[in-house]
Amino acid sequence: MLRFRSVYSALGLAAALLIGATSCGDDYASTTGPVNSGGPVVTEELAAIEAPATTTAPTGPVTLITHDSFWVSEGTLSAFTEATGIQIVLQTAGDTGQMVSSAILTVGDPLGDVMFGVDNTFLQRALDADLFEAYESSALSGVPDELQLDASHRVTPVDFGDVCVNYWIDWFGDDLAAPTSLDDLTDPAYADLMVVQNPETSSPGLAFLLATIAEYGDGWEDYWAALRDNGVVVTASWEDAYYGEFVSGGGDRPIVVSYASSPTAEVIYADPPIDTPPTGVVTETCFRQIEFAGILAGTDHRAAAELLVDFLLSPTFQEEIPLNMFVFPALATAELPTTFVDFVELADDPHEMDPAAIEAHRNDWSERWTEIVLR
Repeated sequence: MLRFRSVYSALGLAAALLIGATSCGDDYASTTGPVNSGGPVVTEELAAIEAPATTTAPTGPVTLITHDSFWVSEGTLSAFTEATGIQIVLQTAGDTGQMVSSAILTVGDPLGDVMFGVDNTFLQRALDADLFEAYESSALSGVPDELQLDASHRVTPVDFGDVCVNYWIDWFGDDLAAPTSLDDLTDPAYADLMVVQNPETSSPGLAFLLATIAEYGDGWEDYWAALRDNGVVVTASWEDAYYGEFVSGGGDRPIVVSYASSPTAEVIYADPPIDTPPTGVVTETCFRQIEFAGILAGTDHRAAAELLVDFLLSPTFQEEIPLNMFVFPALATAELPTTFVDFVELADDPHEMDPAAIEAHRNDWSERWTEIVLR
């Protein structure tokens, strides 16, 4: 998932900020290095982390492989080191698709110990390749069942968020109300107003395609033909859509595929400051993305890897997630910042899809989408 943090940093609107939710076709350089200490506070729940019941004592360092939209505040990861004595080495490996593909090439002889950031659109590919060793963290008792997609506990849910249609509130009014459903977007009243991302090169683009397939079943092709005829514009990435064609970036299109958390980011990074977001979310269009962590098969630091997975579900880490990666923590008891409570509206019944179905049909769906929309 390409996160607002990395996007705002690249645009110079804020020093180093998420979404998303991760553009599947973007190129990124891999970096490896130890996490710098920032003087963390070792809380009671971290001090209570105990060595797992294995015959091997926890030793490190432990390498965490993640997509390059990963971000937490300085000192967060070093809190783990303070509590356990084990240093974390952070290694980024591109977007989610690139990360999974690279890990498959070294399955059984991994370049790291724990992988974070595999989402439900790539989950089945990772499981089919036997990338992970099973581990059931005791902290899973605080995670809702609907986020736990692997009954064998090869992966552990860490966060979730929704990809949704967003709209520029002030553009709509008495003459034309803002859209409220997927059906509205094919209405001629909304002709030439929408921008989406290519599902072959963009994570939110893929998520939106999956939302339409979940909604319309075999009729999804007709739906996209109707969107095409209604003047939808397609971009390669979320940045090109949100900060190119969409009103927020100076474009002339008031409807865009983005995230449920986009309104919060608009408020946080507004200059001059604003009290309410200029964008709204069409919750009936949302597709839920869940991100997981897993212990890589063949790790030389199994005991330390278990401790790291436990840490990723600790309140210390979980409460860092919203304002750094602009998604929701998986831990139900994690405290949310006020801006998330006030400005993020999650869908009551988001579109979802079995990861096995996504893996089985992704290429065919993407190719057919290209034929319908771009050719």
